[in-house]
Parts: sequence; structure tokens; C-alpha cells
Amino acid sequence: MDLPFILVLASASPRRNQLLQAAGLQFEVRLPHAEETWPAGLELEKIPAYLAEKKAASVRNRDEPGEVILGADTLVFLDGRVLGKPRDTTDAIRILESLSGRMHQVITGVCLLQGNRRILFSEMTEVWFRNLEPDEIREYVLRYQPLDKAGAYAIQERIGILGIEEIRGSYCNVMGLPVSQLVCALKSLARQMP
Repeated sequence: MDLPFILVLASASPRRNQLLQAAGLQFEVRLPHAEETWPAGLELEKIPAYLAEKKAASVRNRDEPGEVILGADTLVFLDGRVLGKPRDTTDAIRILESLSGRMHQVITGVCLLQGNRRILFSEMTEVWFRNLEPDEIREYVLRYQPLDKAGAYAIQERIGILGIEEIRGSYCNVMGLPVSQLVCALKSLARQMP
């Protein structure tokens, strides 16, 4: 897909990189330098978009009008609380035990910055895990080391393939980027450019 601007991905995520490549998008990568913190009292469903904007703003070069910066952040929510990235192996096991046999939400916030324009949106997917055996949780965590993943799992890895019974919404969103919605936003931006 040809775009009339340089797309810059503000993310170190190999999964986002993979998804953009699979969509046929040309892009550059800049590593963001933004803390993943948010103001107290911010509505839970707005946190991913807030963090996505922080990431995009952290790599923005205001002297480059031909760039569109893409920031994204994915969080897992269970029972009205954020399940972030696990601190260690024990925390990863605890998180997966809490998801076992339950439904949780995965929300990815996306921010596109171009000149004075800002497009901000989020997508939510509901995910149901079957009851996971303690041994399969432990084996997954020790083998795959999901310490860089919100909710301590990747849908495209073993525990996602074998443990997820149902998803309602975008599969790509659970991987870390709602690609279909993103491409629509990029096309819209392209049409608005002189």
C-alpha cells in the first residue's frame, strides 16, 4: 500500500512490526521513550489511547511535515482492572491463572500524529480462555517467557492457540494492533493531504 507520507512506527514490538509488514505497509521504526504511566482517575478504557499518544509524541520530529507517527499500546483488562506486563515468571503465572476459565478484554489504543492533525482511537476485543491446567500455564511461561506481553500471553503462541475458546472482535487487536481500523485511518489521512 503506497502512502503519500512516511509512516513511522513508535514501537519496539515485533508483533506490530510483523502486522504492518503483513498489511503491505512501508514504515520506519523509532523506539519510543515514554513511561507507561497515566494520570490517576483516567477512565480505564482511555488508558491505551493515552499511552499510544505518549509514545507517538516521544518520537515526533516537528521539523518533518511528511511524516505520520504511529503510536500504539495494548492493555488487558479483567474485572475492571489493568493487567499489565508481568514483573517476573511468578507474576506471569499468577496473571494466567486469573485469566483461566474467564473472559477478559484486550484494548489497543492507536494514535496517528501528522502536522497539527491527531487521530486517536481504540479497539476492544473480548477473549475467553478455557480452564487452563496449572502445568500448561507453568510450561508456557517457562518456555515462552511472556514478560513483555500485556496479560502474560500472546494469542499466536501455544497458550493462545490451545487455550482460547472464543474471541469477539479483532484477532490482530489482541496481537497488538487493530490493522483494519488503522488502514482506514491512514487512507483517510492520505485523502486529506494536499
